Amino acid sequence: MVYSLDIMNNIDQSLIALLRRNGREPIASLATHLGVSRATVRARLEKLQSKGTIAGFTVRLHEDELHHPVRGITLIKIAGHRTEKIIMRLHQVSAVQVIHSTNGKWDLIVEMATQDLAAFDIALRDMRRIDGISESETNLLLATHHFGAKRA
Repeated sequence: MVYSLDIMNNIDQSLIALLRRNGREPIASLATHLGVSRATVRARLEKLQSKGTIAGFTVRLHEDELHHPVRGITLIKIAGHRTEKIIMRLHQVSAVQVIHSTNGKWDLIVEMATQDLAAFDIALRDMRRIDGISESETNLLLATHHFGAKRA
C-alpha cells in the first residue's frame, strides 16, 4: 500500500521536498533542516520506502549533459487512436529519452537529447515521419536549474 501524500505529516512532506532538491543529501543535514534527530529522519525514510511512497532515488550525470548537450521537449498531438503504436515508434528514435502521456491539447511530451543540432534535426525528421502525429511543437532546453544541487 502506497503511503499517500494526503496522510503524510509535515515532516514527511518536508523530507520529500528536500530529497527532490538533492537525493544525496546526508541524513545529518536533512535532520538539521527539519529540526529533528538523525534517527527520526532514518526512520521516516525507511517508512516512506517500505510503504512505496519513495520508489527510488535517481542520479543526474554531468557526463550525460556533456555527451548530449542539445536537449529539447516535443509536444505531440495524435490523430485518432494510435497512441500505443506511436509510442512504440518513438522508442525507435535514438534521441528519445523519455515519453510522457498527458492531458490537454497535447497527447504526448517527448524528451530528447543529442550531441549536436544536426542530430537533433535528424531526430525531429524521423519523428515527423511517424504516421498519426497530427501536430507537434518542439522547444530546445537552454538551461536546467537544479534545486539545491551543488555544481562544480
